Amino acid sequence: MVRLPLTPAEVERGQRLGALLRLARGDRSMLDTALAAGVSPETLRKIETGRVATPAFPTIAAIAEVLGLSLDAVWAEISRPEHDGGAVEPGRAAPERWAS
Repeated sequence: MVRLPLTPAEVERGQRLGALLRLARGDRSMLDTALAAGVSPETLRKIETGRVATPAFPTIAAIAEVLGLSLDAVWAEISRPEHDGGAVEPGRAAPERWAS
């Protein structure tokens, strides 16, 4: 099966997802997070850097669970308009809306 190129919206969503996961992971190591979620550290690295813009749902569900993020909150954050004021600066605590 041939995979179609990603749309700009899919690429942007993947970048937002990666940023959200990096922020939620905080000081926790990538290795510890990946192993706890049952994914390879390389997979987590690719998702966090936006190289895998459309990861499998079970992969995201497992990572979100380890990080204490609800899937509803993940979807809301990555689907919001780019400049709605909801973004969190790196180093700041994640909003309560991300909690499960």
